[in-house]
Amino acid sequence: MVPTVTFADILRARELLAGHLPPTPMWSYPALDEVVGAHVLVKHENVQPVGAFKVRGGITLLAGLGPDERARGLVTFSTGNHAQSVAYACAVFGASCTVVMPAAANPAKVRAVRALGATVLLDGADLAGAQARAQDVAEREGRLLIGPGDTPELIAGVGSIYLEVFEARPDLDAVVVPVGSGTGAAAAGLVAAELAPRCRVIGVQSSASPAAHDSWRAGECVHRPDRTAAEGLATGRGFALPQALMRTGLADFHLVPDERIAQARRLLAGYAHTLAEGAGAAALAAVLESPGEFAGRTIAVVCTGGNASPSELADLAERA
Repeated sequence: MVPTVTFADILRARELLAGHLPPTPMWSYPALDEVVGAHVLVKHENVQPVGAFKVRGGITLLAGLGPDERARGLVTFSTGNHAQSVAYACAVFGASCTVVMPAAANPAKVRAVRALGATVLLDGADLAGAQARAQDVAEREGRLLIGPGDTPELIAGVGSIYLEVFEARPDLDAVVVPVGSGTGAAAAGLVAAELAPRCRVIGVQSSASPAAHDSWRAGECVHRPDRTAAEGLATGRGFALPQALMRTGLADFHLVPDERIAQARRLLAGYAHTLAEGAGAAALAAVLESPGEFAGRTIAVVCTGGNASPSELADLAERA
């Protein structure tokens, strides 16, 4: 049977997370509203202990594993934030963790994963290359292989974000969600259907890595070039489980150029006191790219992460 995720799974995940993570803030910034032309609420997942939303999924996953599964140890593959999520959760629950990251992974994220006690292997030109090495490690060492997209517990965990969003503001016109593998957008659609059915859930991905967007448009998982500088959006294929959920849960899916994402990062820093990595600024980038669609509306944008790369930090400093 193909695994799936339900609203009830997300409610259970919130219970599991309650003892580990407090709700994150969601603020509006009048100066940002004036620039954007809409009432924007920023959901600050950048303040999580690993600097990104994915930690909710990692803890949910580890909390649901039995002692024997934890004793096997885990292996996963990631460009960075999923890696930190699983490493953090493994540290909390005392499980061994190996993470395979692309050879050119953000050095700051590599250091962060190692600091959490995980073994980091750098291999592959992109996420697909890292996945191949992770699969080999799982087979040779008997570890539990955790993918970043097709794992139901990860989607259930990040779904707790949208319980917080919609319970606070059920009147939202839209919520815009960055998409890499698609776990966040998939969960957003499930929660919106229950708590805010009139709210439009909109996904956004970089036009330089459009695999999730094109998979959603095509109705089947496809492969595409993976060239974005926004690490959290850097996936070269669609993931089956998030795609299945997004097909019924998303009202629309936008592509934005990396240049617009960079502009959104600068606006968040200058007008919302927020350090965002590329993926964390993608939702605001979609609003900037389509001003007529969002003008005068009340929208939430999810700042999924604040783990800016050295080049992103340099860009902010140079522009300042």
